[in-house]
Amino acid sequence: MKKIRKAIFPVGGLGTRFLPATKTIPKEMLPVIDKPLIQYAVEEAIAAGIEQFIFVTGRGKSAIEDHFDYSFELETMLSANGNTKTLETLRSLVRHPGSTYYIRQQEPLGLGHAVWCARHLIGDEPFAVLSADDFILSSKPCLQQMTEAYKDGNMVAIMDVPNETVSRYGIFDVEEDRGKFVFAKGVIEKPSLDEAPSNIAIIGRYILLPEVFNYLDLQKKGAGGEIQLTDAFIPLIDKYPFMGFRFEGNWFDCGSKEGLLKANINAALERDELKGSILQEIEDISKRHNRNL
Repeated sequence: MKKIRKAIFPVGGLGTRFLPATKTIPKEMLPVIDKPLIQYAVEEAIAAGIEQFIFVTGRGKSAIEDHFDYSFELETMLSANGNTKTLETLRSLVRHPGSTYYIRQQEPLGLGHAVWCARHLIGDEPFAVLSADDFILSSKPCLQQMTEAYKDGNMVAIMDVPNETVSRYGIFDVEEDRGKFVFAKGVIEKPSLDEAPSNIAIIGRYILLPEVFNYLDLQKKGAGGEIQLTDAFIPLIDKYPFMGFRFEGNWFDCGSKEGLLKANINAALERDELKGSILQEIEDISKRHNRNL
């Protein structure tokens, strides 16, 4: 088994759900408490042993590049003020020279297209894909759980979703369910409830074989008129294992306003310095709401 060394971060989306906030700020830079979403994803990749970081960006995404680079003026000020803890935090964001790459996706043509844009940097080894919109709170980072369990083939993070939401996801056609590991004989992108073969949904963490590029090279459009990454799995299922991994942790869809808000609340409750005041605020809100009923 080859080590998973490379990770792709598709960050070229327009973030229209969060307008006007995302008119000038990439949606991946929206914060959960005091860190942007993309930083959580990068830290998760680092914990999983990733060595090369590939960002597939678009217009207006330069703030992401700046975030993972040195800020000499800010660092000089922090050093002069003796704020060493914050200074160390900022410096830890910068990866080793030559380990970070930025590729421009000229058009937002779907997740499959974004991954395809990075094909020349992947070569012939398995690689990871992380969606910053998919925020996962867990004691052990989700991708680290996956890399430790990975043997071969294609592996995706999965979770069981309510029937009414299956049309939002890539859904497994299950061959065998072993609890933590689920093997698929097929996958359908965003099916209607009537068409869905299960309620096991793919979440934005992937470990993929480079053979997926053989299909993505065809540039075929699928659901929503986009080039879907899910469609690239189908030709490989008969040749390589296609495994879903039920991860431990709580998932939040930070591509939605509700999900981002829930992620902030839950992340705050994980912080000792914030937990008490947040619980008190939740209690006060509940009392006010009940009085107004």
